[in-house]
Amino acid sequence: MREFPWGEVRQALRVAQRVAVVSHVRPDGDAVGSVLGLGWALRAAGKQVSLALADGVPLNLRHLPGAEDIAPQVAGEVDWIIVVDASDRGRVGTALPAEAVVDLNIDHHKTNTAYARYNLVNPEAVSTTAVLVEFIAEMGLPLPQEAAEALLTGLITDTIGFRTANMSPQALRLAADLMEKGADLSTLYFKALVERTYEALRYWGAGLSRLQREGPLVWTALTLADREAVGYPGNDDADLVNLLNAVQGTLIAVIFIEQSDGTVKVSWRACPGVDVSGVALQFGGGGHAPAAGATIPGPLSEVQERVLAATRRLLAPQEV
Repeated sequence: MREFPWGEVRQALRVAQRVAVVSHVRPDGDAVGSVLGLGWALRAAGKQVSLALADGVPLNLRHLPGAEDIAPQVAGEVDWIIVVDASDRGRVGTALPAEAVVDLNIDHHKTNTAYARYNLVNPEAVSTTAVLVEFIAEMGLPLPQEAAEALLTGLITDTIGFRTANMSPQALRLAADLMEKGADLSTLYFKALVERTYEALRYWGAGLSRLQREGPLVWTALTLADREAVGYPGNDDADLVNLLNAVQGTLIAVIFIEQSDGTVKVSWRACPGVDVSGVALQFGGGGHAPAAGATIPGPLSEVQERVLAATRRLLAPQEV
């Protein structure tokens, strides 16, 4: 963080008038919160801002101010491109043209590949929105209430409600600072982590009905047929993986979500002391020690077999 060329980036951003902010495919709360938080700060500074997420905004985050302004792809001419919460260039999908050069990459994943002209990556931060709070201050940008709400949502969701092992006093102070800017913690927490649609809970039921356990490893799968049967509109797991991780005695939880394009989205969650980011990296994904993901081509049964074999190898030294 100290080696980051703050002055150089501050000058470049001061000159730029049309700025694009994008994040990764199948966005989570930190991705959406980062895009909106930085977007509101830049707009408050008088910039023309284009916000893009290839897969749009998940249902549980559409209450955030400005969510309706996020497009599936950056359109028109821009002076500067900022990618947030994406560990590698490919993670943005079709939100950016393939030939577009990324000017600034802001992230907190330790698997980040430093793919931009400037890379602000802090793996010690609990969320990318936490990194952005410092960035916004260093750039001298305003922090309106709408930005505070988005940034706090990223902090809440990436720490699963302030309960991940990397939580720190600094992160709690940051939450308090954002509350003082007008962010309503209780409402944001409920909307992002607690409230679920009827369809989402029925979707959970399908996954829970085929839950399997092997020692400290638990897993399940959600199929396209499950999604269609209950009318769930998303292509994610409705955060079911965070429930699996609560099974007593579990070291790693894995969920497989069948996609309509012939791929399978895989999410890992791990208890403190177990690092699943390396397993995700083996399959072209990435993430953090306690939470990682990958999108893997192939039939569900085949992907499940390969991923579980790799995960078992990771767990072998952990078992007594």
